Amino acid sequence: MEKNLIPRPPKRWVVSPRVPSDISAELRAHSPLLRQLLFNRGLEDAQSAEAYVSGQTYTATDPFMLKDMEAAVALLHEAIEGGFKIAIYGDYDVDGVTSSAVLFEFLKLLGNAPRVYIPNRFDEGYGLNLEAIRQLKEEGTDLIITVDCGVRSVEEVRLARDLGMQVIVSDHHEVGAELPPANAVLNPKQPGDPYPYKKLAGVGLAYKLVQAYLQTWPSSGIEADHWLELVALGTIADVAPLDGENRYLVKQGLRQMRATQRQGLYSLLQVAGSAPEKVEAGTIGYVIGPRLNAAGRLDSALAAFELLTSTDLFQAGSLAQQLDQQNADRKDMTQEIQTQALQAAMADPDALLIFSASPEFNEGVIGLAASRVTETMYRPSMIGNDDGKRVKASCRSIAEFHITHALDRCSDLLETHGGHSVAAGFTVKKENLAAFLERMNEIAAAELGHLDLKPVLVIDYEVALDKLRPEHIPGIFADVAALQPTGNSNPDALFCSRGLTVKRAHAVGDGQHLKLILQAGKHEYDAIAFRQGYWLERMPEKLDIAYTFETNTYQGRTTMQLKIEDIKASEN
Repeated sequence: MEKNLIPRPPKRWVVSPRVPSDISAELRAHSPLLRQLLFNRGLEDAQSAEAYVSGQTYTATDPFMLKDMEAAVALLHEAIEGGFKIAIYGDYDVDGVTSSAVLFEFLKLLGNAPRVYIPNRFDEGYGLNLEAIRQLKEEGTDLIITVDCGVRSVEEVRLARDLGMQVIVSDHHEVGAELPPANAVLNPKQPGDPYPYKKLAGVGLAYKLVQAYLQTWPSSGIEADHWLELVALGTIADVAPLDGENRYLVKQGLRQMRATQRQGLYSLLQVAGSAPEKVEAGTIGYVIGPRLNAAGRLDSALAAFELLTSTDLFQAGSLAQQLDQQNADRKDMTQEIQTQALQAAMADPDALLIFSASPEFNEGVIGLAASRVTETMYRPSMIGNDDGKRVKASCRSIAEFHITHALDRCSDLLETHGGHSVAAGFTVKKENLAAFLERMNEIAAAELGHLDLKPVLVIDYEVALDKLRPEHIPGIFADVAALQPTGNSNPDALFCSRGLTVKRAHAVGDGQHLKLILQAGKHEYDAIAFRQGYWLERMPEKLDIAYTFETNTYQGRTTMQLKIEDIKASEN
C-alpha cells in the first residue's frame, strides 16, 4: 500500500445559506463577503460582530469567578511571603510547558525560585505519579501547583496531602467521578463552577491564576498580560477552541508574539524560517508547536521549557536547532506508524473503531499517527505502544463520538485514562485488553452504527472563479484576515468552485501532495492539495473543489494560490 494512494473518505459539502437581508443591513459596516462570513459564525448584530473582528469580548472574565480561586490565591501568597518551596508540576506537551513557563517566570519575579517538574513521557507517563510526589517531598517541597494535569490524580494528590504538602490543581481536562483532595482545584468544568467560559487551555488557567494574584496583591512592573504570547502559544498548540475568551487572549498574544522579546521563541522562528512579524495561528499550529512538542515526544520536554525561558542567545540557538532536528525525526516516525496502522485498518474496512498497537510504536508520536488515521478513515482510532505487559495508547475521535466519555464507561478495565471529547489517552493491562476492546466496540456500535459516517465540510461561500477579477483579490484577503486567529471552533473561510478544468497536475512531496493549474473561463489558478496525491491516477477532466485562499512565496515572488481541502469530480 503506497502511503500517497490512500484516498480520504468522501466528504459531504454543506454550503451555508445566504445572509438574510435584515442581518446584512445590521452588519452594513462590513463588506458583503465579510457579512456572510460573520453570519456563518453566528454573529448577527453589529456589536457582537465588532467585538469579534476587534478581538474584544463582552463575556465576563473576572478570574475570581473560577471556583476555589480565592483559596488558591491565599495559599500562593502565603507560600511566597513565607519563602516556601514551590514545585510547578506540568504536562509534557506545549500547553503544559507554556503553563509551567508562565508560573515559573511569574514566581521568579516575586522572589521565589520554584522547582519545575515535567514528567518524562516514557518513564512516568502523563500526569502526577506517586514516585514523583515522594521525590518532591524529599526535596522539601511545601506547595505543588499542577498545570494542565492533575484533575484526575486523586490518589497522587491524596498522597501529597498525607505527606504534608499543600496542592493547587490547575487543569482544564474533563473531570472524573471524584475530584482530587487538593487545597484548591481550578477547573471551570468541575461541578458548581460559575465561570462562564469553559474552554480555557491549561495555560489560560495559569494566566488566570497570575491575573487573580496580581488583582489582590499588585506588584510594580508586573502585569499578567506580559505572558499573553505564551497563552496564545499553548492555547493554539493544544487545539483549544478559538472562540469567546480564548479568541481574545490569542489575538492579543499573537500581536505580542510578532514583536517578541523572548529569545527562545525568536530563535525557534529563525530556525524554522518564519518571520516573527508574520506569525499567525497557523504558524503556531504547523511550525512552532510541532517543534516544541518534539522535545517531549522523543526525549524530555524540559528542553522546550528551557528554550521558552532562556535569556541566553547561544543556549536558545542550540536548543532551537535541537528541537528542529527532533521534529524532523518525529515526522519520519509518525509516517511509519501511520502506514502500519492504516494497513491494519484497511484489512477491516467496516470497523467502526480502529485499534493498532505494537512494541515498535514510539509512545511520543502515537497521538500524531492516530490523528492521521482518523483523518484518513473518519473513524475513532486508538494507537498504542505494547510493551508486553500493558498498552499505552493515544486516541483521536470524530465529532459523533466523545472518546473520553466512552473510556469512562470502561474505567474498571483501565489503569489510567483521560482527555477531551476528540483526544484522549489510556493505559490498559494486557490481560484486560480483549475485554476493553470488546466493550469499546460495543459502545461504538451503539453510538455510530446507525450513522452515515462522512465528514462534513461547511462551505462559507460559492465562488464563480471565471468571474473573479484581479481587483477583487485584495478585498477577499482582507475579509479572510478579519477572521484571524482561526482554528478549532473558528475555521478559516472555506470556499467552493465548480466545473474547473485541470490544465496541469503533478505530485510533489514524495507523491503525497498534488500541485495543479486549474482553468476557469479565461483565468488560470495555481492550487495545492496536501495529502491528496492519490488523485493523480484518477484525475477527472473537470473538478469541483473546496478551498481556502492563501499566498505562496517562491523565489521572492508572492502569488495567490488555492489551498484545496477537498476534491470532487464535477457532475456537470
